[in-house]
Amino acid sequence: MLSVTDLACSRGERRLFSGLGLELSPGEWLQVGGANGCGKTTLLRTLVGLSPADAGSIRWQGQAVAQHRDEYHADLLYMGHASAIKDELTPLENLRLSLAVDGHVADDAELLGALSRMGLRGREQLPSRVLSAGQRRRVLNSRLLLRPAKLWVLDEPFNALDVQAVELLCSIVATHLQSGGMAILTSHQRIDLPNGKVLTL
Repeated sequence: MLSVTDLACSRGERRLFSGLGLELSPGEWLQVGGANGCGKTTLLRTLVGLSPADAGSIRWQGQAVAQHRDEYHADLLYMGHASAIKDELTPLENLRLSLAVDGHVADDAELLGALSRMGLRGREQLPSRVLSAGQRRRVLNSRLLLRPAKLWVLDEPFNALDVQAVELLCSIVATHLQSGGMAILTSHQRIDLPNGKVLTL
């Protein structure tokens, strides 16, 4: 279980939110919504330990994340914006690198299979700078097929995706939840998945 109590975060001198609490159990997911600039990305970055909180606590499996970061990060998959894609690398190289950063190794067959399932067959060896915004997002989302993690934290995973890609990603998230996983994501669109919660900042 993920448990957050009395969380407060600021950007510069501006308080984004305070007194925020949430709980997430296996099979559940949370959609974080709100206007641009309200703190959605800051919340996600705080939950995964990339931004400091002004106050509050984050607990994973009953233990304070601050004292058990390695165990928490081993169970966590965080995906930020598409800028994480390096233009000079191919989709295959980008996917291999992102997994390596997480300490996970996959062979070329697994990498190519994930990219193909995401609709990138024939583009695996192109420089990523020639990809569209939606294709770059598909490269990022390919990690979901290869990186084992109990908790997915996804910042705008549906951004720039067409209808078919949105449906595919929903099915991947649904399978993750059915296997006891959890997910937190930001999105401006309505996501039709069971066992969902909504948090509006």
